[in-house]
Amino acid sequence: MQTRSTSYAQRRNELTTYFDHTAAAAWKALTSTDPVSRVRATVRAGRDSMRATLLDWLPEDLSGKTLLDAGCGTGALSVEAAARGADVVAIDVAANLVDVARERAESESLPGSIDFRVGDMLADSPAKVDYVVAMDSLIHYSADDVRRVVTDFSYRARDRVLFTSAPWTPPLAAMHLVGRLIPHRHHRAPAIVPIRVQGLMHALDRELGSRGWHAAQTRRIKSGFYISQAVELKR
Repeated sequence: MQTRSTSYAQRRNELTTYFDHTAAAAWKALTSTDPVSRVRATVRAGRDSMRATLLDWLPEDLSGKTLLDAGCGTGALSVEAAARGADVVAIDVAANLVDVARERAESESLPGSIDFRVGDMLADSPAKVDYVVAMDSLIHYSADDVRRVVTDFSYRARDRVLFTSAPWTPPLAAMHLVGRLIPHRHHRAPAIVPIRVQGLMHALDRELGSRGWHAAQTRRIKSGFYISQAVELKR
């Protein structure tokens, strides 16, 4: 498995602070069914569509299968996977979000199970599962760190790795550049890092191809202020 980089650890710590404190209430509201602003409604719709896409790439019946939800947030994908029969390990760096996820899951009757954990999606995750899903948990990391993390996932997954990244577009690239020029503020959300997804897929094919992995498909979801690109790696 890959060694964690300094940049990965630094960004993980920033995300912990932001989602566990600054944005905890806003994220809880966004991922609920409560009314939200028009802008946040587009983000909610985009996330719903992305979650449906990733779940569509998994078997309908997950009975007896294990799944790592890496960066589970408030647990919506974990619940849907467990509803199909999967035994899920759901992990996130933000304890407040995991508390919300655990509370919401308790009201569900699920044929599968969910093991909620607070921690790092690499260091504190199981060594082997059938599937790894990382929905929007890598969008704040550099291309090199995304490649390292996904390579680590490929050693854990028996069947499939599904992840999303922020696709490079001129508007996202400009926003990222401007954000780097503005002095960092402790309360500000960690920047989304746009990545040239096709280049990343080719790099993963080269690096993981000898072990039987290939980038099978990709799909971009855009809804108002939400944009993310899903990638499926499979054997």
